[in-house]
Amino acid sequence: MNSSLNTQRLENKWDAAQADSMSEPEKLLYRSNLLGSDKRITNYGGGNTSAKVIQKDPLTGDMIEVLWVKGSGGDVGSIKMDGFSTLYMDKLNALRGIYRGVEFEDEMVGYLPHCTFNLNPRAASIDTPLHAYVPRKHVDHMHPDAIIAIAAAKDSKALTQEIFGDTIGWLPWKKPGYELGLWLSDFCEKNPNAKGVVLESHGLFTWDDDARDCYELTLEIIQTAMDWFATKTDGKEAFGGAVHTSQPADARRAAAARLMPAIRGFVSGQQHMVGHFTDSDAVLEFVNAKDMERLAALGTSCPDHFLRTKICPLVVDFDPSAPDVEATITGLEAAIAEYRKGYQAYYDRCKRDDSPAIRDPNAVVYLIPGVGMITFAKDKATARISGEFYVNAINVMRGADAVSEYQGLPEQEAFDIEYWLLEEAKLQRMPAPKSMAGRVALVTGGAGGIGAATAERYLREGACVMLADIDEQALSDTADNLTKRYSADVVRTVNMNVTDEDAVAAAYADVAAEFGGVDILVSNAGIASSAPIEDTSLDLWNKNMAILSTGYFLVSREAFKLFKTQDMGGAVVFVASKNGLAASPNASAYCTAKASEIHLARCLALEGAPIGVRVNVVNPDAVLKGSKIWEGEWLNQRADTYGTDKDGLEAMYRERSMLKRSVLPEDIAEAAYFLASDLSAKSTGNIINVDAGNVQAFTR
Repeated sequence: MNSSLNTQRLENKWDAAQADSMSEPEKLLYRSNLLGSDKRITNYGGGNTSAKVIQKDPLTGDMIEVLWVKGSGGDVGSIKMDGFSTLYMDKLNALRGIYRGVEFEDEMVGYLPHCTFNLNPRAASIDTPLHAYVPRKHVDHMHPDAIIAIAAAKDSKALTQEIFGDTIGWLPWKKPGYELGLWLSDFCEKNPNAKGVVLESHGLFTWDDDARDCYELTLEIIQTAMDWFATKTDGKEAFGGAVHTSQPADARRAAAARLMPAIRGFVSGQQHMVGHFTDSDAVLEFVNAKDMERLAALGTSCPDHFLRTKICPLVVDFDPSAPDVEATITGLEAAIAEYRKGYQAYYDRCKRDDSPAIRDPNAVVYLIPGVGMITFAKDKATARISGEFYVNAINVMRGADAVSEYQGLPEQEAFDIEYWLLEEAKLQRMPAPKSMAGRVALVTGGAGGIGAATAERYLREGACVMLADIDEQALSDTADNLTKRYSADVVRTVNMNVTDEDAVAAAYADVAAEFGGVDILVSNAGIASSAPIEDTSLDLWNKNMAILSTGYFLVSREAFKLFKTQDMGGAVVFVASKNGLAASPNASAYCTAKASEIHLARCLALEGAPIGVRVNVVNPDAVLKGSKIWEGEWLNQRADTYGTDKDGLEAMYRERSMLKRSVLPEDIAEAAYFLASDLSAKSTGNIINVDAGNVQAFTR
């Protein structure tokens, strides 16, 4: 119930002209996407929708009733037609006759595939019976903050009656499943005029026999709750009032950039974790409040919130009135160890004979007074969504505690959801993580051909990538291209001059604040120049040295600082050149700077080995495609040196090589992937030539 929820009314987006020509399944999809488009109505992946549709049975030709319901694991805001399960209603009704009681309700999930209509491969959700047994054609199950605030209040039933009268009923907490479906069916039978029900500590069900009416009813009920809270909480201080003052925005981000790599190092023991930082108004209001620690300790209420955010957050010891980030970092190890100890005790108290083994005992959510919230998860999207769920939980706590007393799920109930065998089976069905899942890479020269190809290779393997480049327009274009294919979660950019010490440090602060740290540095920024020695000016010489030698030193130095903070190892890949090993005429500044790069890599390999940091080199040659250094004078200069023209230069390089093949950016990217991945876990101080063969560049 932040201010935006109180002042901005839910928008009825139903377009009759568009919807009237749709089939009932199409209207269900339309309704679902509209509901999911506003996070005040439901959180990402939360809730589900359904429609009971008359269709022809492909076997008998009879017209029968089919339940269309959001399938397992989908999101109503982004679902497509193939995201719905379809099931025979007569078979779902037949399940009532074989139900053996609440202690056996999980076995009912195994019967759902036997009810599948038209060989639909989409797995049915655990909530399928709740939709099937409501005697209305259209059902919405949403998780609005305003409703969950009622559902999570100590006197939830009385509040529901006060706000909605007999229009909306109330059911006590029950874990989602077949038994809850029967409870809902029984409620509908006994309350035929009710339009929905609030489920304690869970969410909202609403229903109607028309798709549009169901959509509008859902909006009406949620808006009623929002309006009621706006009236009841007007003028009241949230969470007992503020006891801390937020730091300025720049200071908050700087603190997060320092804290996140340290936390990441402590929580990445089982797998590399990715972080997300949030300092929205709602988060700051909560972390600065008097009652924050009391409420945070109660945990979240709605099962969807809980599964994403864990039993409770870790409150970081930080005083924004006397900020000492270094002292906070020093105390993190003990605080995180204490959280793990508490989580182990929770597991030991609540485990059952058939419970799955304990999972990662680290916190997901970290609350920092005056700074904001940090979340860590196996990938960036999950970390971001976990943060969004905790903001939902904050909104719920604000509302429930303002009008009553907030209560989280009872500990055993929370455990039984977190370690539910059905949830464990779902986790076991997840595809194996990609080879770079959880890894974060910083790629300099990221807008050029080699940099962009390397970034794409890493993204394809599940990494997050920060593209750094001095060319702002090219950087934007490259990021747009990669974002369209790999999502906005995993691609970031920073406009950076590798010769500017402050700019390099700022770039690493950015990657830390955006992703939590860094695992891979690809030092690829470059220029090229060609001139006889007598025509090589001091400025030209210094420019080559500044970018190709000093720049590589600066980005490596900052990478090593983060590597040591995280204490997780790391990989550095220098993109040097064949010219670093094999002299070339009329290019003394370029060749010497490239040779400097290679030797710097050897030195860093020595320093990195004791901390698990590997440093290796890729030596390309004649990569003309997509390369910015071949767009300017270098192309003309090299063509003049070898007595050819622009069009003939690539052919000349190809024929000069031993293998008679052109070298492409993707070839360099493949080597950069190998050297950064676990495939080369036992290699450091090495050079891979990707030059189609040049005897002068042999390393032995």
